[in-house]
Amino acid sequence: MKINQISVFLENRTGQLAEITHLLADNGVDMRAISIAETADYGILRLLVDDTERAEGILRENGNILTLTPVTIVGVPDEPAALSKLLSVLADNGVDIVYMYSLFTHPGGKAYMVFRVADKDKLSDVLDANGISKATKEEIGLK
Repeated sequence: MKINQISVFLENRTGQLAEITHLLADNGVDMRAISIAETADYGILRLLVDDTERAEGILRENGNILTLTPVTIVGVPDEPAALSKLLSVLADNGVDIVYMYSLFTHPGGKAYMVFRVADKDKLSDVLDANGISKATKEEIGLK
């Protein structure tokens, strides 16, 4: 089965990621995974969505520059060392991993995002001011 990832070229400016996600949400496209690679001048937003063809059309119609890239998704048991074992098999067989990221998980019916920001205190203040809870380690299965 062929699975295509959407890679969108982003200007490095405040709000562009929000614009893309709003555009997809407003058109009923459900994201399954999201990853961003960035440099000082631009970023690459990688997306897996429930309807790639529809999302591609919507993004292009709205002036976004993008490519489709075939990817392979492998199920990994949710247990210690499972990912390490898979990566060892790939390494032992000369498979060069260019990049990888995970799909959203759904403990308690929620999708979880990890943010790295320049000012953690500001992020915390903004979340608190807007009634948005930060996940606990227990909630997402961390020790």
